Amino acid sequence: MSDLLQWLHDVFVAQFDFWVLLGFVAQFLFMMRFLVQWIASERARRSVIPVAFWFFSLGGGFLLLVYAIQRQDPVFIAGQALGLLIYVRNVWLIAREKRETN
Repeated sequence: MSDLLQWLHDVFVAQFDFWVLLGFVAQFLFMMRFLVQWIASERARRSVIPVAFWFFSLGGGFLLLVYAIQRQDPVFIAGQALGLLIYVRNVWLIAREKRETN
């Protein structure tokens, strides 16, 4: 049990700094998109992707990309960078559709 406690301390406490805090904030924003999507779908009783999903995706994805760059993780950088392109494209399509209907 003490080995587990030591490991938890080493992982979550000993290396805690601004970047770890930023990573947790980014991960929280990224997680919120699923909560927003789930609530919207439950209310509609069908699968729905609300606009807020894409904004949480942008915020979380951007901060996770910053975190990945700081950590110099090429897999994480590539994944987040590609995701950001998709999120930006979806927000752009939503904005264009809104402009065309108004």
